[in-house]
Amino acid sequence: MASGGHDVERLITATMDCGFAIHRALGPGLLESAYEILLAAALAKRGLRVQRQVATPLSFEDVTIEDVYKIDLLVEGLLIVELKSVERLASVHRKQLLTYLRITGHPVGLLMNFGEAMLKNGIHRVINDRSDYIAPKIGRATYHE
Repeated sequence: MASGGHDVERLITATMDCGFAIHRALGPGLLESAYEILLAAALAKRGLRVQRQVATPLSFEDVTIEDVYKIDLLVEGLLIVELKSVERLASVHRKQLLTYLRITGHPVGLLMNFGEAMLKNGIHRVINDRSDYIAPKIGRATYHE
């Protein structure tokens, strides 16, 4: 799959569709790890390459810290998906995903909170405002503190 904006949009749509199906069937209340496994399996059934708990190093100047972060899901090597199962998202959750985007150089990520009564209220796109990439439908709507 190429790394164009339309492909990222398809991945976002597929991820949201799978998330909605899981949430509709099981509702809120499961552990985050359960939603992670189920979402990864649902995406894989659609023929998408999904990696779970992707270790990500942090480099600053001449220091590298290996495996400092773990990305919940990486879909097709393009879309970072950060999952939560909490009653209400905190601003730190968006900051966490934005940090993952910045250290990896990925353009966009999806924050999904399965703890919401309605999953649509718990899904947020986060854009890496330090990336040159702009997806056609996303624009530059960035998360700011």
